[in-house]
Amino acid sequence: MYTSFYNLSGRPFQLSPDHRFFFASRSHNRALAYLTFGLNERDGFIVITGDIGAGKTTLVGHLLSQIDREHFIVAKVVTTQLQADDALRVVCSAFDLPYQNADKATLLRTIERFLIESRRQGKHVLLVVDESQNLSMSALEELRMLSNFQVDNTPLFQCFLLGQPQFRRIMASEDLDQLRQRVIASCHLEPLEEDETRAYVEHRLRTVGWSGDPSFDDACFGLIYRYTGGVPRRINTLCSRVLLYGSLEEKRHIDAATLEDVVHELAEEGTQPLPRNGHSAAESRPMPMLHAPTPAEAIDYGEILADLDRRVSVLKTGS
Repeated sequence: MYTSFYNLSGRPFQLSPDHRFFFASRSHNRALAYLTFGLNERDGFIVITGDIGAGKTTLVGHLLSQIDREHFIVAKVVTTQLQADDALRVVCSAFDLPYQNADKATLLRTIERFLIESRRQGKHVLLVVDESQNLSMSALEELRMLSNFQVDNTPLFQCFLLGQPQFRRIMASEDLDQLRQRVIASCHLEPLEEDETRAYVEHRLRTVGWSGDPSFDDACFGLIYRYTGGVPRRINTLCSRVLLYGSLEEKRHIDAATLEDVVHELAEEGTQPLPRNGHSAAESRPMPMLHAPTPAEAIDYGEILADLDRRVSVLKTGS
């Protein structure tokens, strides 16, 4: 409805991920550098975590939209609770391989043949697993075992693991020590900062042809950040409703009072709750871990990231 009123070519704040709307915040740029590094290495696992709505899927979609599909075979799965054999069947299904009524040994042989043939054709196989926090330990171990397939000491399989913050705790488990050793990059997506919120909103609007109609009070962007905590999906929910409200009221300018009205409507519906006790959503974010990391956590998010910062810097400079 509001797209025609404001003469937009599409919905700028749709909730479904769309790589065309990728916004290169500082946090997203860092994660993108790690993903690009991983693709260049063509080996191991890349772990990207972030809160619900942080933009993990859009980030990966943006990266995959840039690669040459003549040299990559990419499949994506969104997981539920999977055990070991189920994980192998899901992998087969994702790559259109037969899996019905097959035992584990047959599934592994099928995958191995597929990987070897793909390499023979000069193609790199990449699996993207979304909602990885739902995977069981046994399923994660099966994915690790797939990374053992090699030809002439060259890995045949690579995997991106996308998950919510609790996946970091899962990865820190002692049971996953061997998998952690295969992780070549790991990054956590942070919400947008306050100074990035305006740029994000205007970027999405410009992507669908916005030319200043509607216009916004400067104060609106601070309020958007306050009520969403900088989480992209929450920003989309709020801004989509603001545009709908504006079109129904035939507003060509969105002021702070209009935005406040929409925030209260969403709060009453339970769609987007108001911050509690007068604090903003950003101020209400959970505090980072204060305890000393376990050895596993230190390896995954300390030594690896420090080393990768140096290596990514080298890749960017070409030195």
